[in-house]
Amino acid sequence: MYVECPHTTEVISDKLFKCMIDWNIDRKLSTITLDNCNTNDCVIGMLLNKLDCSTLMLDGQLFHMRCCAHILNLIAQYGLSVLGDGIEKVRNSVAFWTATPKREQSFREAARQIKVTITKKLILDCKTRWNSTYHMLIVALAYKDVFIRLRTKDHLYTSLPTTGEWESAKEICFRLEVFNRVTEMFSGTQYPTTNIFFPLVCEIKLSLKKWETCSIESIRNMASKMIVKFDKYWSVIHGIMGIAIVLDPRYKMKLLEYFYPLLYGSASSNEISIIKQLCFSLFEEYQAKINEMVESSTEKSNDKDSSIDDVPGNNYLSGYDSFVNDTSDIQSKSELDNYLDEKVLPRSAAFDILGWWKTNGIKYPTLQKLAKDILAIPVSTVALESAFSTSGRLLCPHRSRLHEDTLEALMCAQSWMKQEKKGNQYYIYIFFSKKLFLA
Repeated sequence: MYVECPHTTEVISDKLFKCMIDWNIDRKLSTITLDNCNTNDCVIGMLLNKLDCSTLMLDGQLFHMRCCAHILNLIAQYGLSVLGDGIEKVRNSVAFWTATPKREQSFREAARQIKVTITKKLILDCKTRWNSTYHMLIVALAYKDVFIRLRTKDHLYTSLPTTGEWESAKEICFRLEVFNRVTEMFSGTQYPTTNIFFPLVCEIKLSLKKWETCSIESIRNMASKMIVKFDKYWSVIHGIMGIAIVLDPRYKMKLLEYFYPLLYGSASSNEISIIKQLCFSLFEEYQAKINEMVESSTEKSNDKDSSIDDVPGNNYLSGYDSFVNDTSDIQSKSELDNYLDEKVLPRSAAFDILGWWKTNGIKYPTLQKLAKDILAIPVSTVALESAFSTSGRLLCPHRSRLHEDTLEALMCAQSWMKQEKKGNQYYIYIFFSKKLFLA
């Protein structure tokens, strides 16, 4: 949707709410995933005031899902800042030798002379994306000897990193590999379910704690800075991620009981109880909604079959249902209790969690509905941003006045054509005015 200036909190929240009303989803929401910035925090507050919170999970307690990839970027950027001039020198070196085709040719020639095989092109990073800086450093480190040789051949090249800066960059890249792996997982476009992210966040925190004891001072400084950021954003793991891991039959509460003592120490039991209480509160909320639906359908059924009370002898059973409810064991276990009491499944990378819940829906009907909603919640906005960043290739200085409807149609058609090519099906899309037709 086109959003007019100024892009204030009020304008953004009004536009979002209008979209929800237009699409009739204002009473069908679970969470909203947003980047971590103050403006978005305010937008969420305004939306909660406009929406009917009784339709949200736990009255909106879990409504705001912060983009995990964005938080990870902030943490990594904060840590990379300890390299300071070292990263800047590598960046300037890459920029220098990729500035012109002639310099690129000189770089390849120098690599050939010292018998270094060129397998990857030099990559200039985007400063606001830590993983692009990571990839730039990885490639540059592979050609360290080429940069050193070129320094003696071209007096204009003055940004060669020192030996210590190269070593520091190597050590940091080695440790940031775990961040890169987790970032790629957060940025997945194959619709990963929410349960896979909790162990990754725990792995990052444990890695940071380990780096704090490293013998290299720059690594210790990097870890200390990263932990400060981590604790600011993830000191308490988001409830959605905790609930999702409990709904994974391979882990349940066991993974919390394994990781939390390592993360929180003596406070682990309290943190575990918070997630457990969230699970039970959400389960009770879903159970109450299902009971309401059952009671409503039962009342309608009773209205239709009211003549059954006229059957001789039936009056003796008219109070049976109330009698059963009154004499039932109040302490009987809930569906969630039974699920948690069962032994966890063997851990397998090929495990299909959605298939498992589909199969076990008869046994755990309420939990199945809960899992269907929770496991589908996206924890990152990266996949969405990648999908919509295509607009930058459609709008250019020579074609910058397309109507917003035309731009939307072009983006949709491009996406559809890509998907159909993957399935070996080809269609021709023809545009007429603001409407899109399929030929």
